[in-house]
Formats: sequence, structure tokens, C-alpha cells
Amino acid sequence: MHSASLIVDPAFRVGAVDPRLYGSFVEHLGRCVYGGIFEPDHPSADGDGFRPDVLELVRGLHVPIVRYPGGNFVSAYNWEDGIGPVSERPARLDLAWRSVESNRVGVDEFQRWARQAGTETMMAVNLGTRGIDAARALVEYCNHPSGTAWSDRRRANGAADPYGIKVWCLGNEMDGPWQIGHKTATEYGRLAAEAGKAMRLVDPDIELVVSGSSNSRMPTFGSWEAVALAESYDVVDHISMHSYYQQHGEDRDSFLAAATDMDQFIEAVVATADHVRAVGRHRKRLTIAFDEWNVWYQSRFPGEENLPVAEAPPLLEDVYSVTDAVVAGNLLISLLRHADRVRIGCQAQLVNVIAPIMTAAGGPAWRQTIYHPYALTSRYGRGTVLQVAAQSPVHETAAYGEVPLLDAVAVLDDDEGLAVFAVNRDLHEEMAVDVDVRSLPHLTTGEHVVVTDDDPDAVNDREHPDRVVPRRHADPKPDGGRLQVVLPPLSWNMIRLTAER
Repeated sequence: MHSASLIVDPAFRVGAVDPRLYGSFVEHLGRCVYGGIFEPDHPSADGDGFRPDVLELVRGLHVPIVRYPGGNFVSAYNWEDGIGPVSERPARLDLAWRSVESNRVGVDEFQRWARQAGTETMMAVNLGTRGIDAARALVEYCNHPSGTAWSDRRRANGAADPYGIKVWCLGNEMDGPWQIGHKTATEYGRLAAEAGKAMRLVDPDIELVVSGSSNSRMPTFGSWEAVALAESYDVVDHISMHSYYQQHGEDRDSFLAAATDMDQFIEAVVATADHVRAVGRHRKRLTIAFDEWNVWYQSRFPGEENLPVAEAPPLLEDVYSVTDAVVAGNLLISLLRHADRVRIGCQAQLVNVIAPIMTAAGGPAWRQTIYHPYALTSRYGRGTVLQVAAQSPVHETAAYGEVPLLDAVAVLDDDEGLAVFAVNRDLHEEMAVDVDVRSLPHLTTGEHVVVTDDDPDAVNDREHPDRVVPRRHADPKPDGGRLQVVLPPLSWNMIRLTAER
């Protein structure tokens, strides 16, 4: 058995957790919308066509914000196609995913769904095929009270009160050659700045997200951020980051260390944004919207050019193992570790498409393995992130070199309870961890919840929806300010300490 240790002290704080760090993403892609959140022919569908069983599972994730409607989809999307009488809405060819978009769900329907889900919307505007005019008109439609053409159109469509959408994405992945309307960093930065200025003239209280690199492997990574921010820094509030991870071949050890790459990616973008701040002598400090992240087996995807054109086809419906759940939980640890700069996070996506929730047409909905670390971290990882002094054995990985087998973060909640989220990356050996909590003597009651399985490839599916679920481990009790816990091999863990009531 491995031995490791953690020191947790409330004097050493990273920063407050913005609840929006636990956001998600709904794109008009595959069966995420049609057949996912929206299935009017389902036996349980409500009057708007939404599935209440999916809504219940979404509420269980405690999702504070959902990015919508894309993604690559937004870069050729005409938002006006999705408002007004459904019978009069045009069907369009979606060039991003080679699908037929019926436009049965648009801005107004999604806002009604978001209200039921108890979440806010993070709206993206099309800066691929469109630009300033369409962007400011959408803000007017959504957020202006009344008395103008677009606000009165919203009222005529059934929404008397403005939606008050706070966060807006200025396009999506505009650095990528695959993107409809791909631009250079200078072209994009100028357009983002001017669109953002116009949008703020409509509603001065909105927050704006400028598109960063699509991933850290892009040849323009770093220079894209520097140039785009040089054009737009004073207009925007956040810069976006996107990253997906998968296991390559038999190299499970590198996959389990994926959070190492996320850490480095975040720190590189922070450094670049702060460089632009220094050079431009800007007063404010930008924060990060990590608005696409997850495990995604992109190697299984045949490529958009090979897809037959269809309406809401099943696309990117990865089935996640317990190994994937440990990695997804570790990525959340990385986001929390940088809570001073990462304010928004969106696990992509919410339903069916690389998602924590799966549905069967006309049938049930169930939780994938990755649902559970997300739900528990979102519920209990609210408050202030603390620096964790960790001592851990290490091992060598092909992709990232030497990495610790233990990765952990701690969050002190507003009631002075403590949640420690930790992973054991070792595939075979348990890890005994000594947790020093002498600085928190009032915490006397312990709980240890673990996500693991004897089979690293175990999954949840329609027939076995609860194969991998959180289970209570031996509950620890502080003794002399120390806590002894054992992390199973290949496991995600939550250790909670509370004061005795």
C-alpha cells in the first residue's frame, strides 16, 4: 500500500469558488437537444416537449449555468430562425455537423427549459458568418424590457419579461480552420471588440467571453491569445479555454494524469493574459471561462466530412467507464485548484453527446459514470478553495513524465465544513493518506464517499444504470487533528468533515 499525506489549513487560500465553475453545455449537435432535453413524443414529455426525467437528472448536477447553442453550430446559426410560430420556422442545413436543423427549439424554448432546470444561460453569438448587427439584436431580444422592435418581438412571442442573460460568448473557436468563418487572431480580435462594444451599449451589465485557442496543441496557441486580447482586452471579462482528453491505446497511466496537462494549460493562458495586461497597462485582470472540457474519444469520431446528412442523428455518444469518471473528477480538481482565475467551467455536453446523462428514445434516462464526481463536487465544492500541501509517491508516464499518484484539493464551505476531493491514480495499489486538519479542530464528523470498481472498464448503461455509483467507504474520524483514509486503486474520492451538531 502506498503512503501519502495532506496538510489542510484555512490560512492558505486560493480563492472563492464561483458557482458557475460547475456549468454545462447544450449544443444543437446530435441528440443533445432533439432526443435529449427535448422529445415531445416521449410518454412523459411536458407541454413544451421537454423530458421531466432528464430535467430531474440535470437538477441533480446543481448546474448554475449552461452554454448555448454552440459550439461549432453557432458559427453559421441564424438565431432568428428559432423564434416565432414553430410551424413557420425554416429547416436549415447545419454545416458544422452535417445535420438538418429543424429550429423547433430556439431562444425562447431554451429559456423556458433553463428556468425549469434552475439554471442560467451562457449565450453564444455567431461571429463566423455574421457579426455586430446580429449580436446586438440578440441582446436586445433577450435583455431589453420593451418598446423596441426586437424586445417587442420577444413579448409577442410570449415572454413579457426580459431574460436578463448575463454571460455572452463572442463566437466559438475562431482560431480553428474547421470553423465556419475562421479568422486570423487580428481579424477575430477586432470583430469581437466591436461586437462586444455594441452588445454592451444594449445592456451595460453583461459579461463577455472572448474566444481563446481551441486547444493547447493549436499551432497558434499563445500567439492567438496575445493578439486577440491586444485588440479586445478592455471590452471583455473572460477568455475561453477548451480541452478534451482520452486514453490512447493502452497508455492508461498518462490518461489518468490528464489533469497535469489542464494545470499547465490554465497557467499558460493566465500568463499570456497577464502579459497583455502589463503591456497594455490595463487595470482589470481577466478571468477564465473553461467552457468546454471533458473526456472525449475523438479518435472514434469519423470526422464531419464523413457524416451522412440527417436530422438529430446520434453523434459522439461516448459510453464512459469508471476510469473516465476518475479522470473527469480529477479535471474538476484542476479547475478548483485555479479558482482564483477560473470563474466559469462548462463540461461538454449535458445530454447524450459526450455527456453525463444518456437517454433512450421513448425510454429511460440514466446517469453515466462521469455524472457522479460532477454532481458531488458541484454540491459540496462550494466555498473557498484551500491550498493543499501534499506528499505523494510518483510514477513515470509516457505523456507527462513524472506525476504524483495522489492529486487533491480542499474546499471550505460557508458553514466551515471541509470537503477534500482526491484521486488515486494507481491502477493496482491502495493509498493510505494522512490528512492533517489540526487547524480545523471543530470538525469532528467524517464521511468518505468513493467512485471506483474492480473493473476499470465498468460502465453504466440502460440495462445496468447503477453499476458505478458513489459508495460510502469507511468513515474517518479525526484523532488528534489527523485523519486516516485509504483510497482504493483507480478511484475518485470525497472526504467531508463537519462539526458535530
